[in-house]
Amino acid sequence: MQTTVQIRSGPLVGAVLSRVVGMLAARAQCPIDRLDDALLVTDAVAAHAPARSRDGHVQVAVDTRETGLELRVMRLQPDGARAMMHDADLPGVGNIFEQIADDVYTETDDDDGEQLVVRIGFAA
Repeated sequence: MQTTVQIRSGPLVGAVLSRVVGMLAARAQCPIDRLDDALLVTDAVAAHAPARSRDGHVQVAVDTRETGLELRVMRLQPDGARAMMHDADLPGVGNIFEQIADDVYTETDDDDGEQLVVRIGFAA
């Protein structure tokens, strides 16, 4: 199941995104430990995506399968995904996305902007 959510940058990004991801992950039978991981990723997206968006909105596509979920942060500025990766590098912890996700990478979109793709598997 794929759902796309677009949230105006501001204080509700984290709350809306975590609820959407939580609901979709639960429907996909996501294990609790991986749900916690997915919510940590949404916190990082909410913290860093608004400053990197092109139009004052955070747009995220969430694709869930029985094997995992994928978050695709879209409509980022040129180099916005790379900047988000840099922003999520915390002293003493490392990069939040890389620590949690099974796969994380950036893609160029059709408008010369970037997308950040984060995949979280459900396998134990």
